[in-house]
Amino acid sequence: MIITIGGLAGTGTTTVARILSERMGIPCVSAGDVFRQMAAERELDILEFSRIAEENPEIDIEIDRRQARLADEHEDLILEGRLSAHFARADLKVLLIAPFDVRAQRISVRESKDIETVREEIRIRERSEAQRYREIHGIDVDDLEVYDIVINTNRFDAEAS
Repeated sequence: MIITIGGLAGTGTTTVARILSERMGIPCVSAGDVFRQMAAERELDILEFSRIAEENPEIDIEIDRRQARLADEHEDLILEGRLSAHFARADLKVLLIAPFDVRAQRISVRESKDIETVREEIRIRERSEAQRYREIHGIDVDDLEVYDIVINTNRFDAEAS
């Protein structure tokens, strides 16, 4: 079974994907894993590669291609990433959501940052990503038609999600 898990920062995609992977006994690959692999292939650290990726949409496109290829090459796999559901063949496409303030609080705790700083960073990041996804891929992030299930992670603890 191929499962994609997507969602905005702070919704718990990485946590849920990891737990599901452990419980189902199938591998999990995140878009972040693919990004780190691509950086290593170029012998760059993550920060250097991130700066390059900001100016080069081909990197985002390659991440999506690689996740789609992984889905095609595996019978059982969990793919975690914001756009995984749009590019990978999957049996189940899951979107995790949570209220803005809940997400901000989770990120604030995880990254030991001031909540107001996190709120502003989220707003900037989400505007930027929505624009990039629209320009690069023609994807409207507010269109949820691609997903089979939408789960509000505010309603459950990570183990229950």
